[in-house]
Amino acid sequence: MRLSRDRTRMRRITAAGEFGKVAVLYGGTSTEREVSLVSGAAVLAALQRRGIDAHGVDPRDTPLAELPARGFDRAWIALHGPGGEDGTVQGALEVLGVPYTGSGVLGSALGMDKLRTKRLAAAMGVMTAESVVLRTVADCAIALERLGLPIIVKPATQGSSVGMTKVTAAEDLEPAFRAAAAVDDVVFAEKWITGAEYTVAVLHRRVLPAIRIEAANAFYDYEAKYKRNDTKYHCPAGLSAQAEAHMASLALAAFDAVGAEGWGRADFMADHTGRPLLLEINTVPGMTDHSLVPMAARAAGIDFDELCWQVLETSFVRETLEAGR
Repeated sequence: MRLSRDRTRMRRITAAGEFGKVAVLYGGTSTEREVSLVSGAAVLAALQRRGIDAHGVDPRDTPLAELPARGFDRAWIALHGPGGEDGTVQGALEVLGVPYTGSGVLGSALGMDKLRTKRLAAAMGVMTAESVVLRTVADCAIALERLGLPIIVKPATQGSSVGMTKVTAAEDLEPAFRAAAAVDDVVFAEKWITGAEYTVAVLHRRVLPAIRIEAANAFYDYEAKYKRNDTKYHCPAGLSAQAEAHMASLALAAFDAVGAEGWGRADFMADHTGRPLLLEINTVPGMTDHSLVPMAARAAGIDFDELCWQVLETSFVRETLEAGR
């Protein structure tokens, strides 16, 4: 079997039975396994509440190759990080002929790579912060000369702020580089942006209300995202209608730049002039009780169960075909 892809096949589903048997893929083996388990459990419960024949599947314990034999008709991908949202699982499902949610192989792979996302987005007119690739410790001096302080050091292909460090003193840059290099082969330093942080969710090409984030930590890191209760979220974000529309257009342009589709999120920081600069896009955002897409969906009148249903609808852009057709 194989999958054919056609964006025009996207459709709204009115009966739970039309989805068939659904595998909610969660857990996995990345550094974001813990978050994925929570996201997947929430999605699984939501789909079951809506009468969908959904079952949790952890690829760490159950090979994806077993999905067709177990009668699964499609997959809701709730895997975060490498091995989940970087195109590898998507590619495996393509080979198996199992339709899945969200972005395809290319959009997932590019969207997971913050550095390539920055480059592609810039080509589409979406501005990002100045950055320097850190290949070796020697590049740290170049980053300091070009970017100054403070800066933030990032692994290119990790999510949930894993391996990221804000650097305010020159002597802290090398340890930050080594910490990022421990979890990723590609590391870069980015000029620190001091303005407000925003996130913009996209669902079926509809842009949901922007959220402004106030983190109590130095930046919106893993702890602020999933563990702390003092992070503040503002939705509406307090933007003018024109500014909100501009950020929405940038989110869609960033999605188009990497070939992302279905659903996801674009994150921005405003510089000292108020200009939004793209940080990254997320093609499989979190679905925990601290997560941002459910928050934006609520502001748009979409409850969590309906959100999970609509994300599952994105799998219909892919249809299983018999080999040789």
